[in-house]
Parts: sequence; C-alpha cells; structure tokens
Amino acid sequence: MAETVVLPVEGMTCGACSARVGRGLSDLAGVDSAVVNLATERATVVFDPDAVDVDAFRRTVASLGYRVPDEGPADGTAPATGGDAGAAPSGRDVPTVRLLVAVALTVPVFLVSMVPAWQFDGWRWVVGLLATPVVWGSGLDFHRATLRNLRHRATTMDTLVTLGTVAAWAWSARALVAGGHVYFETAAVIVTLILTGRWLEAGARRRSGDAIRALAGLSVRHATLEDGSTVAVDDVRVGMRLLVRPGDAVPVDGRVVEGTSTVDESMLTGESVPVDVGPGSEVTGATVNGHGALVVEATRVGAETTLARIVRLVDEAQASTAPVQRLADRISAVFVPVVLAVAAATLVAWSVAGQASDGLTAAVAVLVIACPCALGLATPTAIMVGTGRGAQLGVLIGSGEALESTRHVDHVVLDKTGTVTEGRMALASIVPTAGVDADRALRIAASLEARSEHPIATAIAGVSERHLPASGVEALPGSGVRGTVSGVEALVGRPDLFDRLPADLAVARDEALDAGRTAVVVGWDGEPRALLAIEDRIRPTSAEAVAGLQALGLGVTLLTGDDERTARTVADAVGIDHVVAGVLPDGKDAEVARLRDAGRTVAMVGDGINDAPALARADLGIAMGSGTGVAMEAADVTVVAGDLRAVVDAIRLARRTLATIRGNLFWAFAYNAAALPLAAAGLLDPMVAAGAMASSSLFVVGNSLRLRGFTGRS
Repeated sequence: MAETVVLPVEGMTCGACSARVGRGLSDLAGVDSAVVNLATERATVVFDPDAVDVDAFRRTVASLGYRVPDEGPADGTAPATGGDAGAAPSGRDVPTVRLLVAVALTVPVFLVSMVPAWQFDGWRWVVGLLATPVVWGSGLDFHRATLRNLRHRATTMDTLVTLGTVAAWAWSARALVAGGHVYFETAAVIVTLILTGRWLEAGARRRSGDAIRALAGLSVRHATLEDGSTVAVDDVRVGMRLLVRPGDAVPVDGRVVEGTSTVDESMLTGESVPVDVGPGSEVTGATVNGHGALVVEATRVGAETTLARIVRLVDEAQASTAPVQRLADRISAVFVPVVLAVAAATLVAWSVAGQASDGLTAAVAVLVIACPCALGLATPTAIMVGTGRGAQLGVLIGSGEALESTRHVDHVVLDKTGTVTEGRMALASIVPTAGVDADRALRIAASLEARSEHPIATAIAGVSERHLPASGVEALPGSGVRGTVSGVEALVGRPDLFDRLPADLAVARDEALDAGRTAVVVGWDGEPRALLAIEDRIRPTSAEAVAGLQALGLGVTLLTGDDERTARTVADAVGIDHVVAGVLPDGKDAEVARLRDAGRTVAMVGDGINDAPALARADLGIAMGSGTGVAMEAADVTVVAGDLRAVVDAIRLARRTLATIRGNLFWAFAYNAAALPLAAAGLLDPMVAAGAMASSSLFVVGNSLRLRGFTGRS
C-alpha cells in the first residue's frame, strides 16, 4: 500500500532547483510521484514502503546538492534554512545586518562611479575596496551555492548571479592594474538588489502562509476538567469531561452533557451567527463558548480533532502543485543552461565585433535578468494564498489538482439529505394500519434503527426511549434495516421494500410525499404495519446557493434516494429543474458516470456514507463538513460549515486562484522573453536587470497575495 511523506528541503533558490529535486526523487524505484513546492520548500512523495524508504530520499536530495533537515516544521509552515542567504525563502535566511552592510557600501560605490563630479584621484581603488566586501561577503552564499551545485553538475539561479557578479568584479580588478573601465558598481549593485529582493520576497511569502498559521494558532493549550483542575490539552483523552466557562474556547471536539449556551464557530466555518447548544449537541475544538457554562465530554482529541484535520488538509494542499505548473517546471529545468549558452554567445559576438567591454556588460545583463524565480513561485504562492483564504471561509481545498478540477466544473450534482436540507430529521407523524398499536410499531422501528447513524434512522431511534431487544440487525444500503426484535422478524425502510401497502398506508404515503416528507414503513412477519412520515427542513440558504451555482453557468441536478415526489417538492423549493430520485448508492455513482460520459465535468456534493462512491467517481468531490468522515475522505473539497453557499465560494475561489496562476505564469514568461533579447543587444544595464529580476518575483508574490481579499458569502 502506497504511503505519503512530506519532506522539508533546504537550499532551493529557484524553479530549476525544485524541478531538479522532483526529477531526482521521481527516478527512484518505488516512488509513484514526487511534487516539490518551492514556496513551502517541501517535497511530497508518494511511494511504496516495501521498495524504498525515507532515508533513500534524504540521500538523493543530498546527492543533488540540497538537504533534508532532521526535523520538519512543527506548525506546518515551510522550514527555515538556517541563515543561508543564497537559499532564502524566509526572512531569517537573509540576515538583516548583511543586507544593511551591502546597502551601506554600495551606495557610495554607485554614487562615485556614476557622478563624474564626485570622482577624485584614485577613486577607482576606493570603489574597488568598498565593492569587494559586498561581492565576496554579502554575496558569499551565492558563490557557495554555485560551487555546491557545480560539484553535482547542476546550474541554478545562483550560478547566474555568481557568474555575473564575479565576471564584473574580475574584469574591474584587471582594469585597475592594466587600465580600462571598471564595473565595480555593477557587481555591488547586483548583489545588493538581489539580496533586497529576496528579503522583500521572503516577507511576502511569509504573508502567503498567514492563514494556515492563524488556524494552527487557534488551538487551545490547556483544558479545565469538570472538577476545576487544569491539564494540558495534549493530556486530554476521549471520554474525559471538561468544563468550558463563558468566553473560553472549547479545548477539543466533544459532546455537551450539561449546560446550555451559544458557540461562535466563525473561526472554523466562516459563519458569523452563533449556534445554540445544549445537552447532546456536538461542539468543535477552538470554537468559543458564549454566555453559559458547559460540561463537554471529549469525543476527538489530538490529531483527530476537526481543527487538526483542517490544518493538515490545508497544509497538504499548500504543499501540492497544480498541473498547470508542470510546463513551468519543465522550462525551469533547462532554462539556466540555455541562459549560460546565450550569455556566452553574447560575449563572443560582441568580442568578434571588437567591443569586448560592451560584450561583458551585455553578457552580465543576460545572466542577471534571466533568473527563473518568478516561474518557480507563480503557482505555489497562489495555491498557498488561495487555499489559506478558503480555509478562513470554511472551504478546505485538498490539492492543486482539486483547484484546477474546480475551475473546469460545468455541472453540480447535489445530494438532498444533509446537503440541500438540514439533515436533522424529525418524526412528523405515524399512521398505523388497522389493528396495529402505533407505540409498538414505533418501538420496533426505533429498536432496529438504534445502531444506525443515518439522519432518518436517528430521527426514528430518538423518538422512543424504550428500545426492545434486537438481534441479527442488518443494514440494507439505501433501503432500510432488518432484524429480529423481541423474537419477531421486522423490517423498516423504504415503502418498496414491501410487495404492497394497505390502502390506508398508501394514502398516508402519498400525503407525506406530497408534503415533501420522507415515507418510511415498518413491518413484521412480512407485512407492513405502520407508516412514519419523516420531515427534513430545507436549509434557509439552499435556494440562494442554487441560484449562485446557476449564475456561474453551472447545470444543477438533485440526486436522492427519496421518492420522486418528495425530491420534486424540495427541488421546486430551491429552483432545481433536473431531479434523479429513488436511487441507491450505486445509482448515484451511475448517474455521475452518465454525466461524465456525456462530456460533463461533474462536481458531486454530498455528506453521507452512501454518497462516497459518487464523490469518488466525480471529477470533483465536495463533502459537507457536517457529514460523515467517509464522505470527507472520499472528497477533494470539504465545506466545514453545513452551508451550501460555501460550494459557490469554493468554485469562485478556485476560478480566481487559477486565473491568478495563469496571470503569474504569463508575466513570468513574458518578462524573460522580452528581457533576454534586450540584454543580449546591450540595451539593458546589468544594474537595471538586477532590479527587474527582483521585481518580477515580487510581482508574482504580490499578485498572489491579492487573493487574501477574496470575499465569500455574507
């Protein structure tokens, strides 16, 4: 069985680096896939543990000139790389003091070199002395990275920076002795501008991960036991009873056993209206208790809590990439060698023309302008910000692939119960056939349904507190339950489980269906005995959500196991024209397959175990967070709140994120396509090239950060 591991990788500086690490890991026997994210500095590897292990990944990464630290990040963010300016993805990697020294020395070098009135006798020697610490001190890590990569026969953007700055410095040092124009200011300014750009870029990239860090920061450190004593939340175990005072955050997921209050779930679901809770209500860790004290029994702790799962899902999504990035990765892998060839050809061409000095300037400009950082950052930064913003709105997008699938969706299939409706079923009425005691029929039905978590079963089981002994209970997926109750063979479920219904039960069934209720029949000894009408209210926001989906140009289908008339009543209420009713789980799966065969790109939205096959079959599976864990595992996107409008948000956000990625890639490609010929023709000064190179990466990150302003439902 395949396993997945996420490894922090230190030392990557550009798209060529991440592409190289990805290729190296993918080439290992037993590795199914390896995706390397430059922005988060992580490699996500899917592998066969019987064929390869994590130590092999570490050795492979090391053989490529990079490093996997012994411990990954504790909070799901990209790991720090320990002060390596040449590898700087975070602010700590470019020491501020080193940058300040470079700026302090470069300013006088630039001014004296560029302003003739300030050039005194021997100024060239002074400028050389000031520029040398910048090139060989502040820029030392560029050169170290270049040598490290050359030992492994690799070239990266550090290679370009080193060749450009060292060539300018060496030419100038020779000119001090032999005479000629010096380019010390070019070498110093290039180093300073690139360091400045990386420092600014690091800050912007940190902001792109703010959402996941904010979610991780919601976790509670301590919990109060029912007796008033305090324990670390890590020591809380399932079954413990915890006291949650007014204004406190709920420490872990649990069930209220005493007290009533309201709970603010906005930090997880995006819903601003507090939820009323009382005995029996489920509460989620990190949500905030309102006015009343609660005693909560822990049901999920540690890594199993909803908050931990959300952080893990978002973290995995941010470590992934999208298929659209593959072109950029392929280009980055060969880009640096091509640039080196172009720079060499530029120098040779100018030298043949008798202008070796100008040729050096043009070659240095080619080397500096061509950094492929923007290509490497175009996709991962947008995914980081987009998925992080989605998490803040209660929408968990599982991966870059899911983002791209969401953009292409043109048809949405909605499960009815728990998706369009609230999923909190209640018994509206019971109609026994002649000679049958209604209370007995209800107790038999409740006894059979007592072990099921289906919303209809819960509604029936909760009505009667006196359950009868039941044995041999067997679930009939999508149909009902059968078993032996007090020695009687009993059956409860859909009316069509029975060959025929007595006239009074048939009338009751028709009345229930016409009212939009679900008809359930209970019988024993092979005969139907009573009809139960179960009512599930339509979510107040479902009609608005359906209208929102249709406004996006999407077709909408209501898919349910309920009777046609019940389904049609609900569909008419929310504005859905196409209804497929009376289907079992395999029928839901078949309907999704039929739509896909017809050329549709299908998103399936559901919340139950019976929705899992259809969720997995669809191009995009969207699980309502109020549903079962099986549905959430089968889905690509999870809506934490039970609000269908969040599905509209998910599709809008995916489209916006993919549009941002396409914009980033376009400008990254366009920048290099336009700048390289200008540099080779001598029309671009190396100092301007360095500034433009840094600006291109900042533009890509800044463009991605605009996704933080995405607004969802009110």
